[in-house]
Amino acid sequence: MLNVGALEEGFVLDHIKAGKAMTIYHDLKLDKLDCCVAIIKNARSNKMGKKDIIKVECPVDTMDLDILGFIDHNITVNVIEHGEIVEKKKLMLPKQVVNVIRCKNPRCITSIEQELDQVFVLTDPENEVYRCKYCEEKYHGSRKK
Repeated sequence: MLNVGALEEGFVLDHIKAGKAMTIYHDLKLDKLDCCVAIIKNARSNKMGKKDIIKVECPVDTMDLDILGFIDHNITVNVIEHGEIVEKKKLMLPKQVVNVIRCKNPRCITSIEQELDQVFVLTDPENEVYRCKYCEEKYHGSRKK
């Protein structure tokens, strides 16, 4: 049995699709933070069969939940303070994502103006459709990298 110590302050990302923890680790730029991170891959789960879990010991405001909600809004974020879970955040699809994905339209202004932010707006929440803010090109990639 694997035993990973309890957190005093930080957050636990639970219900990550099995095998996706390292992608999320890099997308959240956890490698750039000076904090303790534990990654548990392929943990047994009654709900999912197998899942990944990421435990991060640092202030929760250092994390961009929009990126996490865009990647997979089924992930649960458990906020830990003084060794106790004080909040369980259920992620939602963000209304807009900035510099997470790139517009593939060669005629889009973002292809010409390199300094311009890549902004995608949620235009159809029911079908989870994002479109470029500038040219309205539909994002065709997979959000669940």
